[in-house]
Parts: sequence; structure tokens; C-alpha cells
Amino acid sequence: MSGNEALPSWNESAARAAIVAFVEQTLKSAVPVEERIAVFDADGTLWCEKPVPVEADYLLRRLGEMATSDPTLRDRQPWKAAYEHDNDWLGKVITEHYAGDDTKAQTLLGGVSAAYAGISVEEFESKSGAFLRGAQHPTLDRSYLQTAYAPMVELLAYLEANGFSNHMVSGSGAEFMRPISQEMFGIPGERVIGSTIALKYAGDDKGGTITRGERLGFLDDGPQKPIEIWSRVGRRPLLAGGNSNGDLPMLDFSQREGKPSLRLLVLHDDSEREFAYTSGAEKALAEAKTRNWTVVSMKNDFKTVFASQHAATAAS
Repeated sequence: MSGNEALPSWNESAARAAIVAFVEQTLKSAVPVEERIAVFDADGTLWCEKPVPVEADYLLRRLGEMATSDPTLRDRQPWKAAYEHDNDWLGKVITEHYAGDDTKAQTLLGGVSAAYAGISVEEFESKSGAFLRGAQHPTLDRSYLQTAYAPMVELLAYLEANGFSNHMVSGSGAEFMRPISQEMFGIPGERVIGSTIALKYAGDDKGGTITRGERLGFLDDGPQKPIEIWSRVGRRPLLAGGNSNGDLPMLDFSQREGKPSLRLLVLHDDSEREFAYTSGAEKALAEAKTRNWTVVSMKNDFKTVFASQHAATAAS
């Protein structure tokens, strides 16, 4: 299948041409299949991250429940923001994080760690999957399962059809994304790399139990992304896709001497069909311009933003 046939939700543009040229060059160069690695950020790259990232919505609801049950939490962040539905506070956490100030981020992560401490990893994945399959996006009048970007899902399928192994590399928790990664994006759970909570194992006569601890394992953002890619995959990717400053190290890492490479940066510039914002992406956009990376404009390059039905159905 040609690139034009495989990417019907893309407009005829320089971005689509760059993608097709990269794949064709990879095939022409006879790059071994095992070296055809592609990595993608999730929030804002594969699916919608506004007004808050999806996992943040999930965790804030839990923190709100905790504050409802325990009034002593209502004056402490992040429970206060969750209880008062203060999305502006969370927005400042993200903005300040990309500006280099993680004071509020550490406060938020403390609450996140406490939100589901002590439950098994299987129970957490079950709760996450139920939320993702049942919750609605707060403003887009569609379920979270319908907020995947149709052009990006088509890109994933196009790459896979040409021998690529797609991996998700997200600041969101790996355990949160795995229940729906195959269904939405065609990416199996074992290829999801994300932030982690420290885990504990206790043996028993039923195979033992892994439970979530009360502290962060690592935040999969910025320089941690290429570290985790190497740790989990053991290869430099040939293609990387992101949308923020936190993806810069991953985009930079995705190149190999003598091999085709492609760096994609999704630009949110479509306020009518999604959201328009560049906050947290200023450095990435400047770098893309300097280094001639491919900027994907939602407004100009996406013929369709969201699939009319579940992404996995549209891709199959």
C-alpha cells in the first residue's frame, strides 16, 4: 500500500511527503526490520491532552474523592485543586515544569503517589481500563477512546505495515496506558514506556502480588526518555514523534549515522477542531526550525483530527 493510500486523513502536504519519503528511503536502503524502531510521545502527540492530560483527569478525580472523604485534605495541594476542580493550578504545574521549575510538580507527584498506593498492579490496570472505556472528554463531546488523532493512528499502521516496531514513550504512567494501547493505537502493552511508581512484591502460594508503593519510580520526561528507550528497546529509533519541550531529548536521540531518520513535532494550531497552544513547546519548535525537523500542523496537515469511531477500528 502506498503512503497516499495508507494516510487518507492527511492533507497533501510537506509533512505527509516527508513521512512517505522516509519510509520509502528506509525500504530502499534495506534497513533490517529489527532496526526499524519508531517512538512516539502519547499526550498531545497520539491523543488529546487538553484541558488536562487524560491520566491527570483520572488521578484528580481520585484525589477529589479522597478530599471528599477526608476534609483535612481540602486545604492541601494537590487535593485542594482536585476538590475545587481547579484546572488552572494543574496547568501551572505543567507550564512551570517545562520552564524548569518543578516545585508544584513535586507536590502533585506526592499526591499522585498516594492516590493508589497499596493496590495491586492488576487492580490498577483494571481501574484504569474501566475509566478509559467509560469516561467522557470534558469538552469534546466524545469518549476518551475517541480522542486519538486519526492521522497519527494511520501513521502507526503505515509504519507497522512496512516493518516498523512502534513504541509509546510517555510521561503518563505505563500501567495507565497499557489497558488500551493495543485497542487505540495498535501498540502492544509491552511496548509502552512511561513514568512509574515504585513497586513492591510479596510472595504467596498464588504467585505473589505486586503492589504500588508511595513514591515515584521515575518521571519519563526530558532526558529520561532516551534513557528508557535504550533500557527497554536497546536501539536508537529511526523515527520519533512528539509535541513538547519534554520530547526534545527523545527527538534528538532518534538518529543513526548512515540510516534514514525522521523527527516529527505535532503543532497544536487548530482551535476549531481541537485546541491551539504552544506553551511548553517553544524550545521544541525553535529547535525544529533550526534543525529542519518536520512540523506537523493540525490545522494544515490533518484532513481529519479525530476518527468517528474507536481508533483501532478505524485502523483495522
